[in-house]
Amino acid sequence: MKLRLLFMLFVASFLLASCGGSKKVISTTTDQDKTVSPSKEEPIDEPAEVNPVPVDNVSAYVQEYAQIAQEEMRQYGIPASITLAQGILESGAGNGELVRKANNHFGIKCHDWKGAVVYHDDDEQGECFRKYSLDKFSYRDHSLFLTNRGRYSSLFKLPKDDYKGWAKGLKAAGYATDTKYPDKLIRLVEKYQLYRYDGEVLGKSEKDYKKVTTNNNQHTVEQGETLYRLSKKYKISVEDLKKINGLDGDEIFPGQVLYVQPYEGRN
Repeated sequence: MKLRLLFMLFVASFLLASCGGSKKVISTTTDQDKTVSPSKEEPIDEPAEVNPVPVDNVSAYVQEYAQIAQEEMRQYGIPASITLAQGILESGAGNGELVRKANNHFGIKCHDWKGAVVYHDDDEQGECFRKYSLDKFSYRDHSLFLTNRGRYSSLFKLPKDDYKGWAKGLKAAGYATDTKYPDKLIRLVEKYQLYRYDGEVLGKSEKDYKKVTTNNNQHTVEQGETLYRLSKKYKISVEDLKKINGLDGDEIFPGQVLYVQPYEGRN
């Protein structure tokens, strides 16, 4: 009887010890099992609004590449103002993908190119574009591209600072399909006074250029004006106005600069 009682007490003690040990194992956690509050590790929310310092990318672009454009003007006769305006427009003021990947500022495709190339989606997927090791080589290739193709030869008969004639002539010769391409170039030239760089090359003064941009051959469109009203004012037909300004339609806009005399009647 005494032995049986001792045996039962031993079994009970063993069971209690086992339960306590199991409980301890179940409650044990590792560092991986622990849940850490995200607020103690890193902020969950980003700032509601970020106001970056505004940067005039166009002015920065002009400052960086104006001297190169002027050197091309000296050697090849292409207005520096036009070269800069095309570079701004084609490259997004130096921020375009082709500039980043290939130093290609003018979107010139491979054609008969023997140098390095990159592939980029443009009018079609994976089109071939020229790649340059330095930005200045893109500017030089732009000059060679225009001088070596006969369809642009008439442009080199224009005065070296006739940026409006060049803008319209490039479109007429097929450089771009955008009907507003000339207007876009002219707006850039005048907004950023790129004609000054032509003047420096030609030795003209600021006073000379004020005369060029305000002569009687041109008219800056004001709010509410139409081609019909301008045709009456300057005694020229609407069709002639459209022809000499490279316009496909009747739409004009405030700030647009238009020729109001045929080429043979200009100063």
